[in-house]
Amino acid sequence: MNSLKNKYKLHFGHSGFLASFAFSILLLALALVVNFYAGVYATEKASNSVTDIVLSNIRVYDVDGIFVYGSIILWIFVSLLLLLNPGKIPFTVKSIALFVLIRSVFISITHIGPFPTQIAIDSNLLNKFSFAGDLFFSAHVGLPFLLALVFWDDLRLRILFIVSAIIFAAVVLLAHLHYSIDVLAAFFITFTIYRIAEMIFAKDRKLFFAGIQE
Repeated sequence: MNSLKNKYKLHFGHSGFLASFAFSILLLALALVVNFYAGVYATEKASNSVTDIVLSNIRVYDVDGIFVYGSIILWIFVSLLLLLNPGKIPFTVKSIALFVLIRSVFISITHIGPFPTQIAIDSNLLNKFSFAGDLFFSAHVGLPFLLALVFWDDLRLRILFIVSAIIFAAVVLLAHLHYSIDVLAAFFITFTIYRIAEMIFAKDRKLFFAGIQE
């Protein structure tokens, strides 16, 4: 406990870290606002559904429990992980915010309607952040993969987040919540987003690995 307390005193007593931390929170808040309006717009403009090589050939499965509660458990874990490692907060949060902002652009310009047999998500919490038209690309797949890239040097976390991304990929396809292209594209686009984050948040990435020296 004293060690964690010292970490917080060291980091939040550093003006550069404090400014970066504050900016990361503001950037994430902005990204979530943009995502909300992009989701509303994409849902209003959604056109007809299309056929899909996977969804058209498998029946729909009721896996909304994994979709909802798996997401909640994942983000509780990530929150605790960051709270225990404050030096990793700015780069991680900024990378997530960048992901959300870029995805907001994608869903704003892609208006394919949802697959007709998708399950209904029974969650007021998730329904505030998910929309019928925000399909391309899958955040449920992309965000865990982004976290795998962010924590790549930690083998256990890398495996955990990659496995999470694969599980969510299977879940959204089984539930017919995303088209196959939404899932496959998520891995490639997310990798590019991470590379962009490495470049524009280079100082935060350095802090992520090195920390603040006393």
